[in-house]
Amino acid sequence: MNLPLFMVAGVLVHCVFLISIFDIYFTSPLVHGMTPHQTPLLPPAQRLVLFVADGLRADSLYELDNNGTSVAPYLRDIIISKGSWGVSHTRVPTESRPGHVALIAGFYEDVSAVARGWKENPVEFDSLFNESKYTWSWGSPDILPMFAKGASGDHVYSHCYEAGSEDFGAEDATVLDTWVFDHVKDFFNSARSNATLLSKLHEQKIVFFLHLLGIDTNGHAHRPHSREYKSNIRKVDEGVKEIVSLVEDFYRNDGNTAFILTSDHGMTDWGSHGAGHPSETLTPLVAWGTGIKSPQHVSSQQFDDEFLKEWKLEAWKRQDVNQADIAPLMASLIGVPFPLNSVGILPLGYLNNTARFKAESIFTNAAQILEQFKVKMAQKKKTTLSFLFSPFKSLSDSEQIDFLRKARTYIQHEKYEEAVSLCRELISLALQGLSYYHTYDRIFLGISVALSFVGWTSYVILVIIKAHTSLTWRTPNKDISSLLQYLFPAFGALIVIFLLIQSLPWTYYIYCLLPVPIWYAVLKEYPIIQALATSLLNIPWTHSVGFLLSSTLGIEILVFSFFYRSTLSCGLIAFSLWPLVSQLWTKAKAMVLSWILSCLLLAVFPLMPVVGRDQNIPLVSAAGLLILLSSSCLVALLWKSQKKYIHGKDLQVYLFQLLSLALSAYVVKTTHSSLESKQGLPLINQIISWTTLASSLIVPLLSSTVLFSRLLSILLSLMSTYLLLSTGYEVLFPPALALLMFVWINVEQEALQGYGVSLKPKLAALSFSYAADITEFQQLHVDDVRRSFFFVFFIVTAFFGTGNIASINSFDPASVYCFLTVFSPFMMGALLLWKIVIPFVLVSCAFEAVQVTTQLSSKRLFLIVLVISDIMALHFFFLVKDYGSWLDIGTSISHYVLVMSFAIFLMLLSGVAQLLTTKRLQLWEGNKQHSL
Repeated sequence: MNLPLFMVAGVLVHCVFLISIFDIYFTSPLVHGMTPHQTPLLPPAQRLVLFVADGLRADSLYELDNNGTSVAPYLRDIIISKGSWGVSHTRVPTESRPGHVALIAGFYEDVSAVARGWKENPVEFDSLFNESKYTWSWGSPDILPMFAKGASGDHVYSHCYEAGSEDFGAEDATVLDTWVFDHVKDFFNSARSNATLLSKLHEQKIVFFLHLLGIDTNGHAHRPHSREYKSNIRKVDEGVKEIVSLVEDFYRNDGNTAFILTSDHGMTDWGSHGAGHPSETLTPLVAWGTGIKSPQHVSSQQFDDEFLKEWKLEAWKRQDVNQADIAPLMASLIGVPFPLNSVGILPLGYLNNTARFKAESIFTNAAQILEQFKVKMAQKKKTTLSFLFSPFKSLSDSEQIDFLRKARTYIQHEKYEEAVSLCRELISLALQGLSYYHTYDRIFLGISVALSFVGWTSYVILVIIKAHTSLTWRTPNKDISSLLQYLFPAFGALIVIFLLIQSLPWTYYIYCLLPVPIWYAVLKEYPIIQALATSLLNIPWTHSVGFLLSSTLGIEILVFSFFYRSTLSCGLIAFSLWPLVSQLWTKAKAMVLSWILSCLLLAVFPLMPVVGRDQNIPLVSAAGLLILLSSSCLVALLWKSQKKYIHGKDLQVYLFQLLSLALSAYVVKTTHSSLESKQGLPLINQIISWTTLASSLIVPLLSSTVLFSRLLSILLSLMSTYLLLSTGYEVLFPPALALLMFVWINVEQEALQGYGVSLKPKLAALSFSYAADITEFQQLHVDDVRRSFFFVFFIVTAFFGTGNIASINSFDPASVYCFLTVFSPFMMGALLLWKIVIPFVLVSCAFEAVQVTTQLSSKRLFLIVLVISDIMALHFFFLVKDYGSWLDIGTSISHYVLVMSFAIFLMLLSGVAQLLTTKRLQLWEGNKQHSL
């Protein structure tokens, strides 16, 4: 096997597998070329004021305190005496940008945007602002520009505060909202003396948008049940009251203004959002003014939740909507065309208008969504052979005409309820049809990628058998080889012709043609396949079945652990029993006992709550001191036992690392104390934190390459950084993991003696720089599969040991406060990523040590790991979701991406681990380190 060629091919194949889910599951649902539709009747309002309180939970606004008073008395009074209210249910994902897209454009964020960030438009879309005559907006520079950028012409005006104003450590984040209110007041005051602006403000179909970010910032910094969060809601309530009074006074109470207050997403109790928890998906909706129904008193109403009793709002009709429904509501109020890509259904219960207006509005809504369906169907029909095209049967061309004709007839005969009912049915069918055509090619592409998966995994297994077993096989038959050489290119040519005729995207060629060379490479090795089949028939069936069952069970446990963290605990408990089954107990009882205890200790972590939900800074500080004390003892013990291999310069490195640990514990404690007292992040703490992070990958290279000496140095250096990024019990996870890794290295060397290896090098004398002679390494053994499985299991444990980090709602911004408090998603994301990677590095370094102590082929172990990860990836390929909550979608994507990129990730990790373990920087003069 040509190793470099195999590695390049492997990387390319895995990149195709990785990208495939974005073409199969996450292509843009948007279509272009539709005709705008708007209600033909006069709208009730000339203008709309939209307040979006970023990060405001429904219960936080509606609930009463212990004294029976509301935190937002003005809005409470609106609900009771002036307007309509309800809960807006958000969808994918509960983040600021997609939430605003749903509110203002009426469609749910293109899921492919998960790979592109939230700040720029990954796709062009229409919006309420674009359809308006003029829109003025105030607020965050992360939200407003994307709607101005997507608008045609020059009629959407944005007024933003400076980037970086969202500081989680600020003394008072309500300034973000008071800035908006103050600038709106200044805007209207200046308009009185500006004739041009005054003329624009008296046009019809205009929108004022106030984006209020303070609540979200205080929620992240102090949690939604904090005094700061509730105080910010009160400040917003007062500001809304002032703005409403200002607008009505400016327009002399002409009765042509509609007001809507809502939120883009909620927030969990631990101050995060992004997933599908009810506290994130339930947001308030309060509407009042022209065109909005007055409060409706009811005797009883039923909802799945118990909030009505808690909020003491049982007597006022609650009208829930989906978040995208708000866009057509706002368009209907001011009489602009519904946003072209909107999938929202107009909530008629909010409208205070005639039955005819409601019927005409819902008819417009149905026509607008049906227009999208027709364009989507035409696009798919154009790229599919006529005899293969399968139309959406529930909504044929004749049925579309029939629906519209009947609805129009009902309206003309003033049968408005029948018209509304028919339009709702048409909207439902059109939305189903949109989904049908959007996923039309999914099965076809999925089968192609699955064939590539199975073929690639089969080929890697054949490579392992060919290179690392004593299996013998016959010389390939020339006739069969020639047949394969002609058959597969011909098959590939047929696929190309089939795709060309349909004018399909170029990526389809990759997915459909990839199985051809892969299966050619597999079938070309047919002599090995024959020899393997013969060999398997000669093995006792009980052995084959036992190996197959145990392998299947092991992989299923790994897959299951991605959904249920407790599975990892079960696996670790099973691992603890392994030495007893393998009879290692009789050889080294003390070592086996250490293995059992360390496995059971690590098994505790997956049973604990997801990290990030509850801060416990005193625990982090105490754990830091405990780790410092135990590390000092380890350094002293190592210095005493290995003076022959390490020298005084190494001791200086250890002392520096112990000092870094002590400083990290101090920084964590003082930083959070300073933030709690509203004094911000101390500059000296920030400097120490960044210095510690920068040195964490360099300082270990100054220590000795003797096995345990270097591993201890790596642990101490990475632990200092991890301590700075911790907010709770997770600070204890790396030491527990490292303890098990140290024991694993010893146990694997002991287990190596079990199958004919007489050489047992002394662990204290082994060095990472020692190049073991593996030219005559042993043939493939079942223990190699176990070692590789252990490595994969420990990597998965490193990822999920303290929480499902695949879900972004488990991220606590407080974990990066030692480094920065000003909101910076990319910098914060990078720090979070490094926190996740640190346990991976510890496991990878331990695996390097296992290869050194057992003197086995790293290439063989890597190929086995590749097979295990690819089989897992095939599982997750079929489990990817593009529907449901962001928790479901984000988790399914991250699971697949994590496992799919495993091979590439392991190569990078292996490179980092080799750098950290084998390289040494010589910064001092004098005798060089003793080399082995």
